[in-house]
Formats: sequence, structure tokens, C-alpha cells
Amino acid sequence: MNNKIVPDTSVIIEGALRQQIEKGQLKGKEILLHEAVFAELEHQANQGRSTGFIGLDELRQIQETAEKNKIKITISGKRPTASEIKYAGTGEIDALIRQLAWDEDATLLTSDKVQAKVAEAKGMSVILVPMETGPREKIKLESYFDSTTMSVHLRENVQPMAKKGIPGKWKFAELTKTKLTAEKIKDISQEIIEEARSRTDGFLEIEREGSTIIQLGPYRIVITKPPFSDGWEITAVKPIKRLSLKDYNLSEKMQKRVAEQAEGILIAGAPGHGKTTFAQALSEYFAGQDKIVKTVEAPRDLVLPDTITQLAISRGTPEEVHDVLLLSRPDYTVFDEMRNTPDFILYSDLRLAGVGMVGVIHGTNPLDAIQRFIGKLELGVIPHVIDTVVFIKNGQIDKVLAVEMIVKVPSGMTEADLARPVIVIADFETGTPAAEIYSYGEETVVVPVTETTAQMTGAKKLAAEAIEKAMQKFTDQIKVEMPSEHKAVVYVPKQYIAGIIGKEGKNITKLEERLGIGLDIRELGAEERAEASKPEGKEVHHELNLASKYIEIHLEENLKGQDADIYVSNEYLATFNIGKKGLIRIKKSNPIGKAILNAKKYQEKIRIFQA
Repeated sequence: MNNKIVPDTSVIIEGALRQQIEKGQLKGKEILLHEAVFAELEHQANQGRSTGFIGLDELRQIQETAEKNKIKITISGKRPTASEIKYAGTGEIDALIRQLAWDEDATLLTSDKVQAKVAEAKGMSVILVPMETGPREKIKLESYFDSTTMSVHLRENVQPMAKKGIPGKWKFAELTKTKLTAEKIKDISQEIIEEARSRTDGFLEIEREGSTIIQLGPYRIVITKPPFSDGWEITAVKPIKRLSLKDYNLSEKMQKRVAEQAEGILIAGAPGHGKTTFAQALSEYFAGQDKIVKTVEAPRDLVLPDTITQLAISRGTPEEVHDVLLLSRPDYTVFDEMRNTPDFILYSDLRLAGVGMVGVIHGTNPLDAIQRFIGKLELGVIPHVIDTVVFIKNGQIDKVLAVEMIVKVPSGMTEADLARPVIVIADFETGTPAAEIYSYGEETVVVPVTETTAQMTGAKKLAAEAIEKAMQKFTDQIKVEMPSEHKAVVYVPKQYIAGIIGKEGKNITKLEERLGIGLDIRELGAEERAEASKPEGKEVHHELNLASKYIEIHLEENLKGQDADIYVSNEYLATFNIGKKGLIRIKKSNPIGKAILNAKKYQEKIRIFQA
């Protein structure tokens, strides 16, 4: 073997070259460093990538170590072009380094298996230095953790802090009185990255100009640096407790749901309350039922048995994950930390394809999780991709909701012709409706269902009885109609109307304030005349605009020139001729305009019929 060694970038970043020098394995050798190594690492550092900084720092240490061990280092070759640096990932830089080893009849030193095989294929002398496997004794970051530490927060010019306790019950504790310097955090960051590269359970998940996300064993680590953040910072999270599904004390009904029906599950909760821990328990439960389970994570921070495959969506595209999961046909896929629109679309696509899905999503209440899907999916699709919502609070299951779609009149509405498809979200254990989602005009509305809205008809009945009781001091001849929960029409003999209204409306105003409902006092018998004048003809669609001094009623343009009858509920109001562009304009100040405004105020139905 000759006395010249040409190392490539891989053995420098991994620290293998420096270790070989320190161990005396390169004694009497000359090391030739190609200019391309410096150029590639400089390029990576300028892009803010951690490997660039690590590599340049390693080169400095190599120079110092070589000098101590009296090993000659020579810098050779030409600096690569911008194009060669740009396409380093396709092998351009590796090719330049191989060429130097060929020209100098030197031995190529590499930790890259592909690089080694290419060199061997060319008949070159090559040494493949395997990357180190297995953890080191203990890295600096681990010294900040103990058995009760949920997360550690290291920031320059600030004392190291940690969250200690359990999900939902923790305290923010100061670990030492000494403030951390930027250099100290850089050293810890470099050690973390080197450790992640050398361990089989370490993954450099995402590396950007100002941030790096790493999964290292049980630790999920986020490193940020300027200019992305205003200083160097490390946040490391570690699960402190591993639970099984039995630890959550599921009801018999819920156990049956998970085992037999729930295939579109959302796990919701605030950060740090135990969503991922429950997802982990659910994954292991499904795997224990002889189901094929895979996960989609960014980063891969679920601690799971080897029987479960963990995919990193940050290392592939949604299309790639979609294809892999459909072709490998898992029974269940756990999607940890769904954040953006592509995540929701991928979840729904896989669920509609028949894959059982479990999605983890942030939310301050159970409804938030479902609302995150609105606007990203068609409303009618949501019940087909979500059937169960599990809300986690303080590490325990706080509430479970069931999701289904039925055709009904939304709660709080009474007219039968308002029936439509409604997504009903109900408490899983009791069946009590919690909310309804439906289309109202062009909008999608989420309406919490309270006892009041669910029993609106009963509330109207009680209101009518209260009004009758209040009117009995004037007359026993009373008839009350409730067009809405906000307004009552009261029919009494004509001679009592003035007394009920009072001077300048004082009596009726007091009654309205006491009863909390608007009152319209009319002559008894007028309701029969109104019944006799029920609308005839074809009801036409209209839109109301109240923005200007006029009430504008927009109808279809092909109706211009025809007459239209306006009704409030079933009561005839007026007839108008439809003008150009299908428009009827009514001044807000005239009696008819005021009647329409009152109808809108009290939520009475305004209807238009062709005369």
C-alpha cells in the first residue's frame, strides 16, 4: 500500500479521519485534502446546514491532530465550479476526490459505501471506514434530564430550564444558575448531530438554514439559530411514561368501538397533554391484535416495537407516502402531528381507500379537531373519514365524540322544508348531541347544540304559556303564535289592544322586557284572514341586501317585468313589479320596508311568490 491517503467528505464529517490519526493508524502517511472538500463544506455552512459547520470544525481539529502526530497534510486539486458544488449530491464532488486519488496513486479513505464500490470497480486502492454504531457513553444533553423531566429548554444568555412532572401537571424549573453561552449551545448542538449520524436510532429529520430537527433515541430535538431565531436554542422533549391502552380505563362501549368500528380516529388535545402517548398505546394495541400498523411522523418520535414501521414524511413527499401505504396495505396507519393541508388530504385519501387511520392533531377542545378539516375537504366527506374523536387532557381521556351524518332539520329550526344533510357530533358515551355542522347558504356553520337549541319547540311552548298568563289581566280571549323564539304574535279582541300597548307603547315595552321576547299585538280574527290569504303561485329564490338606504330583493333576471307577492311567514305583505335585472327596491323608511326589517330582526321567514 502506498503512503498517500485521500479522504472524502464523509470520513471528515463523521470524525473517522481524526480518530484514525489519534489511534496512530496513519503514522508515516501523507494526507491529501482535495479543495473540493473545503468548497462543499463551505457551501453547506453558507446554507446554514449543520453538517457544513461540523465538517469545517472537524478540518480544524484534523490539522491540529496531524501536527501533533507529525503527519503531513497537503491541500491539492482545483476548487470545483459552482455547478459541481450544486450537484454534489449526485456525485460530482466524490468524482473529483476519486480522480485525485487515481492521479496520485493514493488510497481513498471513505465511509460512503457507494463511493467505495465505485473506487473498487475502477481498481483503486480504497479503505471503507464503517460509521460508528451504538450510542456513546452519554452526551451533554442527557445530563439535563432525570426521570421526571418532560422537556429541556436551552437558550443562549439564559439559565437552562426544564418542564418537570406529568402531562397537565408540571412545573417550569431552573436547572442551574449559570447562564448558557452561544458557544456552549453550539458545542451541544454539534455533539447531538454527530451522535444522530453515528447511531442507528438517530435521524436527522429536517435540516434547514435556521433550524434542525433530530430524533435521537427517545429524544425529539429542535435546534434553532440566527437568523431564523434571535439566538441559539435547543428544545428537547422526552416521553416520561409509556402507557398501554388498559391504563386509560376505557369503558366497555369504547373498547368495543376501538376493536370493531373506529377506523377514522382523531386524537386531539393541547400541547403537552399526552396525545402522542395515547397514539403510541393505540398503535401497540392494534399491533397486538395481529394488525399491520405503520406510522407517518415528522419527526419519528413514537417509541414503538420493531413490528411497527415508522415512516418520516419529512423525508418523502405525500405522494410517496400515499403510494407506499396503499401498496403495503396496512390495517392501520397512525398519522402523528397533522399540521397542514397536505396532511389532512393525505389522511382523508388513505381513509377513503379503506386504510384505518388514526390522526393526532392540536386542539383546545374536541370540536377544534373536526373544524380543522372544514374547508380542506368537502363537507359530505368528513363523516366518512372521521368517526371518533378522542380528546386528551392532563394525560387522560377527557371526552369521546362520535361523528355521523343524517338528514334532519338543524336544531333550533322548526320549518320542515329546512331539512338538509347535517353532521351530528355527539357525546359517545351518552349520545347527547354536542354540535351540528351544516351548510347555510354558501357558508358552512358549526353550531354547538345546547339543551336550549335541542329543545327549542318546548321553549316556544313555555314562552307562549307565559305570554298568555301575562295577558289574562286584560282579557281571557287570547291566541299566541310563535314564528320564532324571539317574537310572538298575540291576537286579542280589538277593544283591548290600546290598553295592552299603553300610552306611547309603555305597557308593551315593559311586557317585552319582562318576558324577553318581542310582542306583535293584533286583532283577534286577523289570524283567520291571514290563513285565508296563504300564498299562491310558485315560490322563487331571492337574496336580500340591506347595505344601503334601500332594501334590495334580488330575483332571477328572467322574472323582470312580472309581479311578485312578498310574504312574512304566511302573512301577505305587498305586491311589487320586478324591475330590470330582477331587482325590487323598497325604502327602509316606509311601512313595508320597516315590516321586512322587523321580520329579519325577529328571524321570521321572508318569502317571494310569482303573482
